[in-house]
Amino acid sequence: MSSAVSAAEGGAGFYLLGSKGAGAAITPPPGVFFQNDIYYYSGKIGGSKQLPTGGKLAAGVNGAALINLSSVIWVLPEEIAGGHLGIGATIPFGWKRTKADLVLSASRFGDVSGNVKDDIFTIGDPVVSGFLGWQKGNFHYQLGTMVNVPIGNYQEGEISNIAFHHWGADVFAATTWLDPNIGLDLSAAVGVTFNAENPVTNYKTGNEFHFEWAAVQHINEKFDIGLIGYYYQQLSGDSGEGAAGPFKGRVASVGATIGWNFEVNKLPVSTRIKYFHEFAAENRVEGDAVFLTVSVPLSITK
Repeated sequence: MSSAVSAAEGGAGFYLLGSKGAGAAITPPPGVFFQNDIYYYSGKIGGSKQLPTGGKLAAGVNGAALINLSSVIWVLPEEIAGGHLGIGATIPFGWKRTKADLVLSASRFGDVSGNVKDDIFTIGDPVVSGFLGWQKGNFHYQLGTMVNVPIGNYQEGEISNIAFHHWGADVFAATTWLDPNIGLDLSAAVGVTFNAENPVTNYKTGNEFHFEWAAVQHINEKFDIGLIGYYYQQLSGDSGEGAAGPFKGRVASVGATIGWNFEVNKLPVSTRIKYFHEFAAENRVEGDAVFLTVSVPLSITK
C-alpha cells in the first residue's frame, strides 16, 4: 500500500462543515427553540491514498452517510456583556456506509482484507454548545464554543462509525450583515477545532481550521436564495501511536441555498436546503453534501 495517508481519523471531524451559513451570527430572541438537520454526504478517496479509520488503514475508500441531528437551543432573557447567552445540545443518529478496496490492520502487520463493506445505523456523540450574541444596527455578532462528548455508540475495529470516541472542542466567531431594506444577507464564520486522542485507536487528529460564508438575497418575507461555501485546513498534523505520519487535510466547497419561511397553525417554521460540492481536497475525503434544516420556536420569553 502507498505511504500517502489521509489526515483526520475517519476522514472527518466532529465539527460539521457547512452547518453555518445564511444568518450565521443572528441570535434568536430569548426563548427555547428546536432545530432538526438531515445531513447527507457522499464522498471518496481515490487511488492508493489511505484513510485511517477504526484503528485500520483503508485504501480505495468511498462512502455515504445520512445523519439526523436534533438540537435544542435556549436563549436566556438576561443580558451578559451587552448580548444574549444561548446554550444548546445536539444528538446525532443515522446511517453510514463505508466501502474499501483494501483494509490493513494498523496494529498487526500483514492483516489485509479486500473489498470490505461496513454499514452501521446508530447514535453518535452528543455535542453541547454555548454562545454570546450581539446586534448593532444591521450587524450581528456571535462568539461561541462546542464540545464533543464521547459517549456515543463507537464500534471498535469497524471502518464505519458515527461516534468519534474522543473529546473535542470548537471555538468560533461569526458575523452577519443583514439589510432589511434590500434583503441582502452577508455572513461569515471562522473557527478552530481542538481534538483529543481516541483511546481505542491511539489516534489524535490535528487541530482544524474552518471558514464558512454565505451571500443570500431575500426575495420576500418567505423566500431567499444565495451562494454558500466553506474552506477547511488542518493546522497541525495527526499524531499518536496509531498515526502513520503528521499529515494535514484540506478541502474547499461551493454551493447554493434556498430558504422558505411559513406558518403552521400560527407557529412560525423556518426551512432551508443547502448543497455543497467539494473540490481541491488534499489528504481528505472529497464529495457532496446536502442539508435540510427545519427550525421552530418551542417558547418565546416576553
